[in-house]
Amino acid sequence: MKKVSILFCLIVFLILPVVVPAAGDDFVFMASTIGPIDSGIVSVLEDHFEKDTGIRVRHVGAGTGATLGIAKKGAIDLVMVHAKSLEEKFIAEGYGTERIDLMYNDFVIVGPPADPAGIKGMKKGGEALKTIADKKAPFLTRGDKSGTHVAELLIWEKAGMKPAGNWYAIYEKGSEGNVPTLREADKRGVYTFIDRATFLGLQKDIKLVVLVEKDEALLNFITLIPVNPKKFPRVNAKAAMTYVTWLTDPAKGQLIIRDFGKDKYGSPLFFPNSKQWRGAAQK
Repeated sequence: MKKVSILFCLIVFLILPVVVPAAGDDFVFMASTIGPIDSGIVSVLEDHFEKDTGIRVRHVGAGTGATLGIAKKGAIDLVMVHAKSLEEKFIAEGYGTERIDLMYNDFVIVGPPADPAGIKGMKKGGEALKTIADKKAPFLTRGDKSGTHVAELLIWEKAGMKPAGNWYAIYEKGSEGNVPTLREADKRGVYTFIDRATFLGLQKDIKLVVLVEKDEALLNFITLIPVNPKKFPRVNAKAAMTYVTWLTDPAKGQLIIRDFGKDKYGSPLFFPNSKQWRGAAQK
């Protein structure tokens, strides 16, 4: 994430109670995980929604863990995140109302073209990570409890491993997002675990290549969670749910998601996944 966005996050923590309009205003304040913001899809969806409804949406970005932490302050109307375990805990604690499927893409394991660990073409992400660990091939992780980091740790867990050692480096600026993490991994010429949208956005600028992909375990599901108005009466639940309804509508937000990135990259960066979209597809 850009430095200006990080600064914005810090400002939001300080002045959050002041900047959020009272419930009933035509305004939605959303906290989102960084990947969708960096891809550009968050702004595109906000702009189209405002044109359709007149309701403004603004966002603040952070890793999923930090995003949910921001929402726990009670001045966010909606969150967009991608770490199921953290999401379920957020709801169980009464901060959110429900998980609402929105879209998905996938994670990939990237590394130097020479592929010193020999993982290219492996069908399972866990097998690839175990091979990297066995050979102690340098690997860079975000290490920040973001959705990407949580997803990576889950793959390690499924492989029966807890990565540790000099070969497994935690990026000190990992909380800034996937873009700087991928750039740093490219600079060091090491392996990393990243979402495909970030890789596609940077592939012309980096030397790292996708080595392992298309494992079902690498799917990256992105969901919406309305913040609970019973816990935080100031939350603009009505406007937030209007946005959720628009985002999940097969003829509105889901269509934009389906086509986003096709012109620029030759393939979409995300795939629509709302309950309504899946229902329409089955008809």
